[in-house]
Amino acid sequence: MERVETIAALRERLRNAADVGLVPTMGNLHAGHLALVRACRRDCGTTVVSIFVNPTQFGPKEDFGSYPRTLTADLALLEREEVDVVFAPAVGEIYPPGETQPAVVSVPGLANTLCGASRPGHFDGVATVVAKLFNIVGPRRAFFGEKDWQQLAIIRAMVRHLNMNVAVVGVPTERAPSGLALSSRNGYLAVAERERAAALSRRLRGLAEAIEGGRRDFGALETEGRGQLTADGFDVDYVAIRDAARLVEPDADTINVRILAAARLGGARLIDNVGVDL
Repeated sequence: MERVETIAALRERLRNAADVGLVPTMGNLHAGHLALVRACRRDCGTTVVSIFVNPTQFGPKEDFGSYPRTLTADLALLEREEVDVVFAPAVGEIYPPGETQPAVVSVPGLANTLCGASRPGHFDGVATVVAKLFNIVGPRRAFFGEKDWQQLAIIRAMVRHLNMNVAVVGVPTERAPSGLALSSRNGYLAVAERERAAALSRRLRGLAEAIEGGRRDFGALETEGRGQLTADGFDVDYVAIRDAARLVEPDADTINVRILAAARLGGARLIDNVGVDL
């Protein structure tokens, strides 16, 4: 495994590489990230993992400064996974100093709802850094977890709208035995909170079972879900049932939905989602 820190060095390393796959991460790796790495290694000839805590996707009162940075441990994990290249740039490499009005990539139709409504600018930061990484690495395929379904939908739309020559592959969410979706921010949870946090996935599965059983009163189901999570001790941001691809309320063209939720518990903001075919 080779670690590189500059765009020039990465491009030189990949100059003759065939069939490149990319796994973009912010580090603090866990089993969910490793599932992406393994999917990439199965499908691609050269696996590149980026580790970059992207400042532009954090709001002014969010946890950029305290976000866990565990590069040494991350590199050891990726070495064991036989990754070919780790790209771990400094902030100034991705966002050169002195650019007072840098270009921003935005997908407003998808980015301003759900998590985007409570985290303004977040998905512009995500789309911009992912576009940069695609331009830097030039992958044939890029791998993202389904846990952040909205992010995955935005990246797919960006690629489609900008005619990027990369296939975006979604990888199913990795979960703890309790059902809790794995996340770097789970580390903010106390032990007792981690047990309670599993209620998020249980409530979403309950809503999915109701839809599978024939219920189509989506607004009422959302209200029920919010009430259940509030009773479980969560500070609920949203529970939403949306068309899986378009993230709009289900309509006559909807063939599958995603039940999405974001809620705070203790010091962690948790997100999760479950899919249902109609």
